Amino acid sequence: MKDLFDKIYKDKGPLGKWADQAEGYFVFPKLEGEISNRMKFRGKEVITWSVNDYLGLANHPEVRKVDAEAGAKYGSAYPMGARMMSGHTDLHEKLQNELAEFVNKDAAYLLNFGYQGMVSTIDALVGKDDVIVYDVDAHACIIDGVRLHLGKRFTYKHNDVASIEKNLERATKIAEQTGGGILLISEGVFGMRGEQGKLKEIVELKKKFNFRLFVDDAHGFGTLGETGAGAGEEQGVQNDIDVYFATFAKSMASTGAFIAADQEVIDYLKYNLRSQMFAKSLQMQLVEGALKRLEMLKTMPELKEKLWENVNALQNGLKDRGFDIGTTQSCVTPVYLKGSIPEAMALVKDLRENHGVFCSIVVYPVIPKGLILLRMIPTASHTLQDVEETLVAFSAIRERLESGLYKRMSAAVSEAVKE
Repeated sequence: MKDLFDKIYKDKGPLGKWADQAEGYFVFPKLEGEISNRMKFRGKEVITWSVNDYLGLANHPEVRKVDAEAGAKYGSAYPMGARMMSGHTDLHEKLQNELAEFVNKDAAYLLNFGYQGMVSTIDALVGKDDVIVYDVDAHACIIDGVRLHLGKRFTYKHNDVASIEKNLERATKIAEQTGGGILLISEGVFGMRGEQGKLKEIVELKKKFNFRLFVDDAHGFGTLGETGAGAGEEQGVQNDIDVYFATFAKSMASTGAFIAADQEVIDYLKYNLRSQMFAKSLQMQLVEGALKRLEMLKTMPELKEKLWENVNALQNGLKDRGFDIGTTQSCVTPVYLKGSIPEAMALVKDLRENHGVFCSIVVYPVIPKGLILLRMIPTASHTLQDVEETLVAFSAIRERLESGLYKRMSAAVSEAVKE
């Protein structure tokens, strides 16, 4: 018999094997200062494109004021206990009602964390006789929720309607045998590629197949649609989404999440979501802060307008300079380059140290081998000057990548990072 830890000693995993070279710089970096368009990294000012503060609310004075006053009034503990036992308040209900109205659903229920809530919601919605059909590029929280499922599950090719239909046919045959139902899961916006899920096309398939649609709209909530209600509103199918999910960690610049659906569905989930039934209630400071943020989403359209001004300037500027940003249909701005992981390290170090531009690096196994993805998140806090400086920097790093400079530098990355 092996020691349980043998695998840990022998195989650190596809990302963990780079820990000695990467930790503290490329992964687990420490940005300092107030959350903003420009922050400090290792003592130097950098333009930050890695903070999911879409509407610039994280450091907004009105938000800071409400957060501080709520903290002083309630502390960080109130209410104590789980919602079902002793952690329920009028303000939790008020926030739920306002969120439901905002996304045009009958009811909503608060979740302590987006990741935890997504895993638990999937677990609560399906039983062993049910079948799950989901996008192969789904977020890790969806994948982990699906892994809990004791029944059948099928992945469809990313945003491929023909593949969706094929897998719904497979799911239908099984569900007819087991007597179960079908849950189809898509993201409203895929967080790496920036593409919107094919929600309109998926809804159209309801005419042919009997399934329920669950949408993770973490990146669409607050950024898409006329009112900011998300990808469903943007595509004109919000009413056809059976269970809608969004997190506070993006546009709301906070902690927490929610699910919204018909009243009877929410009533069921309230009594069956294990992650909420057996966890402490969302603290009051976060609840009051979320109410303020939601009010600003609804009453300050200029925040979203400024966000999209910056998004369009950055994405159009990158395309004009010949960069591949894929087929993004959202604020998420991916820049695809060819190269190895060591080359990616050298490239990102150049961006940060010599150009003052901080963006996240994504490599295999998240994306295919041989590709480098620089993932950028424009926000309402950025300026057009930030965009212009960044475009100049990207032009420089592309020339160096194509010349082979980063390939020659990659051998020295490990020592350079430790300086």
